[in-house]
Amino acid sequence: FDPNELGGITLKGLTLEAGDGNYGVRIGETPGGMLNCVGLENPGINYFKENILPELKKEGVETNLIANINGKVLEEYIEIAKIVETIPEIDLVELNISCPNVKDGGMAFGANPEIAGLVTREVRKVTTKPLIVKLSPNVTNIVEIAKIVEANGADAISLINTLLGMKIDLKTRKPLLGNTMGGLSGPAVKPVAVRMVYQVYKAVNIPIIGMGGISSVEDALEFIMAGAKLISIGTGIFPNPLLPLEIKYGLEKYCEENGLENISELVGAAHR
Repeated sequence: FDPNELGGITLKGLTLEAGDGNYGVRIGETPGGMLNCVGLENPGINYFKENILPELKKEGVETNLIANINGKVLEEYIEIAKIVETIPEIDLVELNISCPNVKDGGMAFGANPEIAGLVTREVRKVTTKPLIVKLSPNVTNIVEIAKIVEANGADAISLINTLLGMKIDLKTRKPLLGNTMGGLSGPAVKPVAVRMVYQVYKAVNIPIIGMGGISSVEDALEFIMAGAKLISIGTGIFPNPLLPLEIKYGLEKYCEENGLENISELVGAAHR
């Protein structure tokens, strides 16, 4: 299908330097979901800029492109954000603060409210592009972190990232994934994602991009009514590559059948 029918495309996570990702098994199926520990395998921001981005444009991709940026230390986030700022074809920046901070014992940037605020503030200083901060659900208080990144310059929040999970291989009697644990995505996480969107909507004044287990029009409607202004689809595309368009047209049909001029009228409806 024509990708320009979509509101935007979030690019594969990018790092300052090329990354090989994790060794061993990277993907595991679970009931109602999928575990992954790919480990941010990517060619690095400069290779992407010089080789992959031109190919996207050659194929006629004109919709909004969202660069998902990652780092092991604060300085890497800043440097990659500076490079993205020089790429006019990139429309928005998504700051993935679920990465482990090697200077903080491996704890994810997004698990510490102060550090989440710091990395948001420092990246905000070096980019004029709209800044989305992607939050990890593996925290005690998602609302506190959402409020902090908003206060430090986030233009929008995307949630949720994957939940930490694990699977045992019954034949080897060892963890299935090469990294032992991985991120759980798919329908299994949807109730958690909807709950967090609902909670954060009441606490912030910036838009929320809802994601986590969306595989139908009904799922999308739940996120929108919980407070998501936009929705993003990941794992659901594996079994059904046409899912984004099916949901787009399904939402249009829902509006027609329910006398709505625009789906935005339903944003946060569950709070009213």
